[in-house]
Amino acid sequence: MNLETLTRDLTPIQLVGELDKTVTQLTFDSRLAGPGTLFVAQKGTKSDGHAYLEDVASKGAVAVVCEQLPATLHPEVTYLQVTNSNRALGLLACAWYGHPSSKMTLVGVTGTNGKTTIATLLYELYRKLGYKAGLLSTVCNYIDATQIKATHTTPDALAINELLAAMVDAGCTHAFMEVSSHAIDQQRIAGLHFAGGIFTNITRDHLDYHLTFDNYLKAKKAFFDTLPSTAFALINADDKNGRIMVQNCKATIKDYSTQRMADFKAKVLENHFEGMQLSINQREVAVQFIGRFNVSNLLAIYGAACMLGEDPETILLVLSTLKPVSGRLEFMRSPTGFLAIVDYAHTPDALKNVLVTLNELVEGQGRIITVVGAGGNRDKGKRPLMAKEALAGSQLVILTSDNPRFEDPLTILADMQEGVSVVDRKRVLSQVDRKEAIRTACLMATPGDVILVAGKGHEDYQEIQGVKHPFDDKQVIADVYATL
Repeated sequence: MNLETLTRDLTPIQLVGELDKTVTQLTFDSRLAGPGTLFVAQKGTKSDGHAYLEDVASKGAVAVVCEQLPATLHPEVTYLQVTNSNRALGLLACAWYGHPSSKMTLVGVTGTNGKTTIATLLYELYRKLGYKAGLLSTVCNYIDATQIKATHTTPDALAINELLAAMVDAGCTHAFMEVSSHAIDQQRIAGLHFAGGIFTNITRDHLDYHLTFDNYLKAKKAFFDTLPSTAFALINADDKNGRIMVQNCKATIKDYSTQRMADFKAKVLENHFEGMQLSINQREVAVQFIGRFNVSNLLAIYGAACMLGEDPETILLVLSTLKPVSGRLEFMRSPTGFLAIVDYAHTPDALKNVLVTLNELVEGQGRIITVVGAGGNRDKGKRPLMAKEALAGSQLVILTSDNPRFEDPLTILADMQEGVSVVDRKRVLSQVDRKEAIRTACLMATPGDVILVAGKGHEDYQEIQGVKHPFDDKQVIADVYATL
């Protein structure tokens, strides 16, 4: 691609060199640089691409985008100095892949909880409506029916646009995407054309990265600040921060609620372990989901599809056929009469929502036993809060490992124990081995009890000291069941 064409959307502070060059590769990884490369120097959390400018020049790079010009300028290299390399990479990635997001209907979903469920079910809804659709999510990416394993909640800008371009090539007309706060803050979605954005809720999360809740909130809000006037913004009116999200939003704003008047309103008519009977905008529908938080998720899906012009009755018909996403309130009945549930809840609010749901269904007819941990090298402040929420909604809690990463799992457990009062200590066990913790819960359960195994959900690994070991909560439960 011609360098001048490729960089047309950039507004460089300074340009050194010629733009009439051919670029054969775009990268932010200096190890991949070679002849014909346009290299974007990013300041990352672990390394700074500016340290490799001399290296990429020696490998034959024809151009460099950077925030600071190097001391030595090579005459054969064109330098474009910009204020934000992350944003520049996003814009360049869009141009490199031919602006694929403008060739389909792209909807972004952001918030603390519910992103995966909403994005995945919108993808499934639209495929059942007869469209070719794509999905970018925590659990998996899809190009219509083709599955591509996900490695991050939101990939880097090049990977995003490569996936979107593949969706366009496959004939996809719609794409649904989880948009994380990291991706927004790091400008990985810069240049993407969104037809709509959905806000689920916001509670404490990722403070290891954002440092303060206010920073976290502002990152989420920035997504809605950039939506065009042609797009829609659908917000959860039951979250007090919903209105803050759209204070500076140019898009058409609609809201959804289970508690107050809204554009899209729902109430629960019947609630049991097999599903719920709902009223959505005065229309009744039976769904295969449980929990009030899932009512909100289904409302967001319904509202978004309505905003995209689908027939409300047809939407409800398809909603009734959809099933929960992998690792989200997945039920496994034991041969001895208790129930184990695997859920991804890894924030205090998500854990609370799941336990409120389970208590409503159990109605005191059995105990709730919660197995829960907390991730290493992440926000330490939520660890005692996780223990508190587990105790508030359970009769017995087993604290265990999640993904300890590079931390000592015993230290993580000690942090969680800070949320356990003296009175509650008799209801808490600590078992650092997650497999043994799940096995213990199953052996303690009696008919009518419900075991919640929280925190990892769909994950099929446990990360310890930088190594991902095979580990699947559902498989562990199945193995225990086989011995009962």
